[in-house]
Amino acid sequence: MADAILNKPHFKDDAKARQWLENIRWPNGAVCPHCGSISKDHYKLEGEAHRVGLWKCKDCREQFTVTVGTVFERSKVKLNVWLQAMQLIGSSKKGISSKQLERMLGVTYQTAWFMSHRIREAMKAPGGMFSAGGNTIEADETYVGGKEKNKHRSKRDKKHIGGVGKTMVFSLVERGGKVRSATLPSVNAKTLAPYLKQQIGDTANTRLMTDGEGQYRLVAPMFKSHDVVNHGAGEYVRGDAYTNTVEGYFSILKRGIVGTFHHVSPQHLQRYVNEFDFRYNHRETKAKVDGKWVKAGHNDVERTIEIAKGISSNLPKALSLDKVKIYRASIDKLEDAIHDLKKINLHLQKITFDTDENRKWLEYVLAQPVLKDAWRYTPPPSQHKKSKQLIHKDRN
Repeated sequence: MADAILNKPHFKDDAKARQWLENIRWPNGAVCPHCGSISKDHYKLEGEAHRVGLWKCKDCREQFTVTVGTVFERSKVKLNVWLQAMQLIGSSKKGISSKQLERMLGVTYQTAWFMSHRIREAMKAPGGMFSAGGNTIEADETYVGGKEKNKHRSKRDKKHIGGVGKTMVFSLVERGGKVRSATLPSVNAKTLAPYLKQQIGDTANTRLMTDGEGQYRLVAPMFKSHDVVNHGAGEYVRGDAYTNTVEGYFSILKRGIVGTFHHVSPQHLQRYVNEFDFRYNHRETKAKVDGKWVKAGHNDVERTIEIAKGISSNLPKALSLDKVKIYRASIDKLEDAIHDLKKINLHLQKITFDTDENRKWLEYVLAQPVLKDAWRYTPPPSQHKKSKQLIHKDRN
């Protein structure tokens, strides 16, 4: 019998979770988030004075950890708890509420809500085109929002029927492929044409499948062909003309919103749509190999790995070797300047001052970090008047 997924070491131990995340984010060696250098020569700082998981860049000499530049950075929630949340959200087909995460992870509701939205942001599809084109794409829209009949009689508005007062979600599904959804203010020819051009590459060789809504006829000339099924007349399938794939996706989205989340505000709806898009695009499927059906796509474990990769997708691009050398030279010049500044400080320490106030001010100056601008130190409040007098005397 297989062991439970959440019994894996990286879900139970913070150090193991850090090691797992390093293997996922840095498959080709540690990546410095400060200068973008990728190298296996970056070294780990493992002294007693150093915190766990601390690395040092061989190029820019900056220190970093695997959580720098991610939602995990400076989080008080343990890393293994973050991974548990990622696993639960990634494996729940119809989503998991923040209240359920609160109960299962032992955190507050506010923390669970914060974590879930950051993870949904990591599940967002990368920018660029949805499809290169040349295949069959189904397009449809749905409306998300409460029904008037469910409101109190005094709050009902008989004019708000259909999509009035609701948020529209427009989806494109490539048959046998992925889905891309977006919340749009309206679906008409004016908004659809630029969106379709942005998402689909070769529209001239792409077949479009829609229902009988009029706005799709206006964008039909962009495509190789446009097949329509008239739902109003009870027609849902005509040969290979249908929109059942995109409507199947909408059924999962609606079951999640109605049954799991109950209420989703328009402000955050796009994040929830990104979550459902991600799970659909990384679903577990079957493929026929040598006459036999085998599992394909992503299972729950692989889906969590993809979320972890999405968290690090905003890392800076690696610098070229020449840029790294220039950066290293700048650091060397700065270190030389600091060395000279220390000499000046040692020289100043030997100077005898007439008053105790001046001596205290100099001690205050010399106690500041050397990396700051040594010539712009602000004296303590009690010394402001004295410092102005000294500066005025120097100028005279």
